[in-house]
Amino acid sequence: MDNLSDTLKKLKITAVDRTEDSLEGCLDCLLQALAQNNMETSEKIQGSGILQLFASLLIPQSFCTAKVANIIAEVAKNEFMRIPCVDAGLISPLVQLLNSKDQEVLLQTGRALGNICYDSHEGRSAVDQAGGAQIVIDHLRSLCSRTDPANEKLLTVFCGMLMNYSNENDSLQAQLINMGVIPTLVKLLGIHCQNAALTEMCLVAFGNLAELESSKEQFASTNIAEELVKLFKKQIEHDKREMIFEVLAPLAENDESMQKLFEGGKGNVFQRVLSWIPSNNHQLQLAGALAIANFARNDGNCIHMVDNGIVEKLMDLLDRHVEDGNVTVQHAALSALRNLAIPVVNKAKMLSAGVTEAVLKFLKSEMPPVQFKLLGTLRMLIDAQAEAAEQLGKNVKLVERLVEWCEAKDHAGVMGESNRLLSALIRHSKSKDVIKTIVQSGGIKHLVTMATSEHVIMQNEALVALALIAALELGTAEKDLESAKLVQILHRLLADERSAPEIKYNSMVLICALIGSESLHKEVQDLAFLDVVSKLRSHENKSVAQQASLTEQRLTVES
Repeated sequence: MDNLSDTLKKLKITAVDRTEDSLEGCLDCLLQALAQNNMETSEKIQGSGILQLFASLLIPQSFCTAKVANIIAEVAKNEFMRIPCVDAGLISPLVQLLNSKDQEVLLQTGRALGNICYDSHEGRSAVDQAGGAQIVIDHLRSLCSRTDPANEKLLTVFCGMLMNYSNENDSLQAQLINMGVIPTLVKLLGIHCQNAALTEMCLVAFGNLAELESSKEQFASTNIAEELVKLFKKQIEHDKREMIFEVLAPLAENDESMQKLFEGGKGNVFQRVLSWIPSNNHQLQLAGALAIANFARNDGNCIHMVDNGIVEKLMDLLDRHVEDGNVTVQHAALSALRNLAIPVVNKAKMLSAGVTEAVLKFLKSEMPPVQFKLLGTLRMLIDAQAEAAEQLGKNVKLVERLVEWCEAKDHAGVMGESNRLLSALIRHSKSKDVIKTIVQSGGIKHLVTMATSEHVIMQNEALVALALIAALELGTAEKDLESAKLVQILHRLLADERSAPEIKYNSMVLICALIGSESLHKEVQDLAFLDVVSKLRSHENKSVAQQASLTEQRLTVES
């Protein structure tokens, strides 16, 4: 490395007097040293103070400009060199060089700026202030149609530079979106889909931008989905397919984009998605099921898809993943079925197609994400479907599993959905047999606990289910209601000023039903419910006030 020290000394002299041959020779030696040991050479360059001299060498039409930019690109591969490059004043002259007509100068300048920006707030900020991003986007637009190898290499470097410039920085990503980068990248993808490096760079850039809400509108105005689907079909590599899908997924979450892709069920993208579900490739199956789940966030789409046989395709897919299946595919297919079950007109059709039977095959799953979606799907299916709710509510294996999951404290989502399904089975079936099954399986205590949930909707569902239990099978449930301390909980809910009006109303309805039990009636008397209830007669909510009067009368008569 002694030669390197000599080269750096010589470079200081030749950089001032601009002796062409000597200067070029020094720069070649530096590039050679960087190729052999980048980090050590970079440290020497930093220590020599030569970086400051580079700013004066970065001038258009100079014989050495491309080589100097190349050296800066190489040293900026090291994290410790990025801030020194900014401090040496290299950003402004580098950005000026982006106006050069020389392809090699543009290539090395793009590399230098991209490397300085990588994971460097200072680098990005300096490029932002110098206006570098707009010039690069203009280049991408003007060079977009040329497919010669040298131009594609330059386009790849420019895409990489923008990616490093904006990665994980919302404000810079928003800036690029406002500059109209998305339609340009989509055009690049369409023209250069045969170029693996450029395609990958575009995909990473899309992945960064697609999460931003402001990008959705721009994406919706392009044919990105069609380009991505074409690319997806061509790709053999699993990693590339995953990258493409990661861009497609958030796009389909935007209502406008989703509807554009769906096109009333006739869209090319939607038709292609349908063809992925019966595929033998897990990645394609997953992409298909997730896309269907996204399309199914609109009632019109759901009704159309169910009428056109999507449910059978999803059940076939689930059937292929019952034994040691792919968990992500299971989760995605169940998500799709859950969303499809939301419109009222779809429920009976899906029930008669055998969806509950297909879903119950996953009852033995030990994977919380699958459990969560399974519970949600069943809850959607039985909503206002008395017969289905009764059939499921008498299924001892299901009810026992629900009771087990009601105690899954490590998985709040599974625990919450299990409670809600238990309550739904009672509320929608209004069946004595269902209540008996739940009592025998130990489910009562969980419904009582659910009445204390922080979520009003869950509290209410629990209270309505408990009121039905008290009205239909009080004798069977009496002991469990007592040991779960239901009366004390109801007293607390009525006394708490923060309780929602519907909670107070349903708590009083439940109290009236509970006094049909001697032991529970005694608990009600011991806790002086009359005091709490009489105060509620002047409640601002009319329904609560009326129910308070009725409850007070009932308690007075029974006392």
